[in-house]
Amino acid sequence: MACACMRHWSSIRPPTVASVTPQPETGNSRVLVLGGTGRVGGSAALALSKLSPDLRITIAGRNREKGASMVATLGKNAEFSEFDINDVKALESALTDVDLVVHAAGPFQQTENCVVLETAIRAKTAYLDVCDDTSYALRAKSFMNEALAAKVPAITTGGIYPGVSNVMAAELVRVAKSENKGEPERLRFYYYTAGTGGAGPTILATSFLLLGEEVIAYNKGEKIKLRPYSGMVNIDFGKGIGKRDVYLLNLPEVTSTHEVLGVPTVSARFGTAPFFWNWAMDAMTRFVPSEVLRDRSKVQEMVQLFDPVVRVIDGYAGERVSLRVDLDCSGGRQTIGVFSHKRLSISVGHSVAAFALAVLEGSTQPGVWFPEEPEGIAIEARELLLERAAQGTINFVMHKAPWMVETNPKEVGLGIYV
Repeated sequence: MACACMRHWSSIRPPTVASVTPQPETGNSRVLVLGGTGRVGGSAALALSKLSPDLRITIAGRNREKGASMVATLGKNAEFSEFDINDVKALESALTDVDLVVHAAGPFQQTENCVVLETAIRAKTAYLDVCDDTSYALRAKSFMNEALAAKVPAITTGGIYPGVSNVMAAELVRVAKSENKGEPERLRFYYYTAGTGGAGPTILATSFLLLGEEVIAYNKGEKIKLRPYSGMVNIDFGKGIGKRDVYLLNLPEVTSTHEVLGVPTVSARFGTAPFFWNWAMDAMTRFVPSEVLRDRSKVQEMVQLFDPVVRVIDGYAGERVSLRVDLDCSGGRQTIGVFSHKRLSISVGHSVAAFALAVLEGSTQPGVWFPEEPEGIAIEARELLLERAAQGTINFVMHKAPWMVETNPKEVGLGIYV
């Protein structure tokens, strides 16, 4: 039954708020959103308040003025708490009587600890983060035994990409295996975001920090290291987005899906617009020392320098976002999923909220999990999660052949590249 429903998604319209399937009540649950005055955390809080109006939401951040504005927008069930997440005592106090903490206070790159996760486990509070850093995600997974002992459910990398993209990949693999159409051999993640996607300085800092990391990919089971922002390919994201150049980046879903889903060849690529931003990113990897790009303080200085220019360009670049996940199986069978939205700043909120509600509704077992693990998001809960995340999308399809999705389909050879 579940398999049939998943295949049916390819022909339905993206859902509206009203069309989302009712689930167990989450009213009276209390959610703490760290980084709630930022673009990602704020968007997640807004989406949560719409999807579950009775939720009590605490916005946490360091800017009281922004916090007050967010509370006014969210309404009577919201409040603001001002503190720094590195202040453990303040964090412990804030977690009192909280059912779920959503950690959206990035960037996660070059962060040396998992203080929020550790504190949540001690407080026996469910945990979700929007981490997009491989080292941080693997460090979070190292707290598996502590979370199991405390009976705390936790998900790391639960945003849009990684996050929704992981669940899409898991479903592509599951359905391919259930239909006996060959063994999964190659999984490729392709992402496109116009400008900064309206996400501001945080995503700019994240991008710069990722440029300082060697890219981890897998080729026929072998772990390989590649230069960041290399290996450009032109990918067709379908209607509303079209063809875009994308480049290799070091993203955690590559390692996690390789290990969890058992696919031997996995890689992830990202591209942006206008086109000259891609050139600039490539130039940074060539001419800026990697130790500079891995230094958070120096990257923040660079962000302050570039941010005014980026904001001006964002004004006309827009903030469209698209995820395309390709799965190749033995025997030449290829199936893809595509998820596109006009506004990343809205779509990321729906995506994080979808994970948050899944945790609150009991879809996550105790332990620390990646989104594609069935203990993280139960297989039977994936359909609803993707349905919630896909609200407002201009294109959301699953389990389709590439030619059925692409704007200018043509025969493409199965060249060997990761």
